[in-house]
Amino acid sequence: MKIAEIFYSIQGEGSLVGVPSVFVRTSGCNLRCSWCDTPYTSWHPEGEDCSLDEILRQVSAYPARHVVVTGGEPLIAPEIVALTERLRALNLHITIETAGTVFAPVVCDLMSISPKLANSTPEGSWAAQHERTRIQPEVVRALVDRYAHQLKFVVTRPEDLEEIDKLVRAFGVDRAHVILMAEGIDASVLRERGVWLAEICKREGYRFSPRLHVDLYGNRRGT
Repeated sequence: MKIAEIFYSIQGEGSLVGVPSVFVRTSGCNLRCSWCDTPYTSWHPEGEDCSLDEILRQVSAYPARHVVVTGGEPLIAPEIVALTERLRALNLHITIETAGTVFAPVVCDLMSISPKLANSTPEGSWAAQHERTRIQPEVVRALVDRYAHQLKFVVTRPEDLEEIDKLVRAFGVDRAHVILMAEGIDASVLRERGVWLAEICKREGYRFSPRLHVDLYGNRRGT
């Protein structure tokens, strides 16, 4: 399995924000978001081929009881099901972070689904494939039906709310499970966008998420 990085930090986003967690970041993605904050797993995928034994050895070196399998897109990674089964054997709480475009029968305690809005579509040669792939309602519904879940949308402007509302209805997800998060890799940009996004959440009944790791560490790998 190609792994970009394994590190110990805190969960910076979503319903488990602040929880110490080991992050296993797979390399490789079937999307190319224009604002991707981990281009080393998508636009320019890098990493090392690691055996499951080596991944488990590194994860076990940390004291955390939570592990986050992220990417890239972890659900396209070979051996992803076996990896989650091995992590479960360590009695870890498992979060999977996915864009919700592919299904795999993984083992997890929280399926963190982040469908990509139109604001993610890049210009250039990847635009058509990204736009065709980014929303897969049947996959999202299958994940929601099978797993405890949260839907996390990356918001760049207030106008994104119209698309979010349509998708939430199409997926059949209760708003209590929907989290809105400002796009950005700079703390000042996140604060600026967070002001109006928090008001939208108050008005519409969605949950607001910070990007705590950016506030604490900036835009640095391994955090």
